[in-house]
Amino acid sequence: MEAFGRQKCVVAVFRTDLVILLSVGTQLPFDRLIRAVDFWATENGRDDVIAQVGPTRYRPAAMRSFSHIPYDAFRQLQKDCAVMVCHAGMGSIITAMEFGKPIIVMPRNHQLGEHRNGHQFATLRQFGDRPGIYPAETEVDLFRLLDRVDELTAYPTLNEKAPAAFVDRLAAFVHKPPKPSLLKRIRGRLAGVPRDIA
Repeated sequence: MEAFGRQKCVVAVFRTDLVILLSVGTQLPFDRLIRAVDFWATENGRDDVIAQVGPTRYRPAAMRSFSHIPYDAFRQLQKDCAVMVCHAGMGSIITAMEFGKPIIVMPRNHQLGEHRNGHQFATLRQFGDRPGIYPAETEVDLFRLLDRVDELTAYPTLNEKAPAAFVDRLAAFVHKPPKPSLLKRIRGRLAGVPRDIA
């Protein structure tokens, strides 16, 4: 873990052989995904997997793993990797689309206690048909995709800079005076305050 404490060392230590970057986020454990990728890496003699494993008790055997990687170092790993494997978190999916990285996405299953609800399956349904996003709902799906990991492709589909029209609309929304709450408007009407003031 010390290697990530000094961000300048990250590129020198990991850049030359990094191929697969596994990420499960930092809030909840996702041992099913970590174990599956570690099993696959062990079975296939892969030593080119770096894993950000979050709060887990499982210690991978074949992957270099870290519970947390500082933002700048992690972003550099995302830029440098060949393929990303992750939970169905929006940040990972959007970053993969931005950098043009193929991404294998496995949603946390709330029925297995991996999350509070099934929103990650909804996220996968929303994004799973986009170029470069490879859905894996089960470990079997994951293994099939990992077996083809060197063939997976993607291209940048997002620009890191928002269009000017969007920025202008967003700025107008942010700087717009707040509209009085419904309760305040009702109170104003009951008190006889004209509509344009309430």
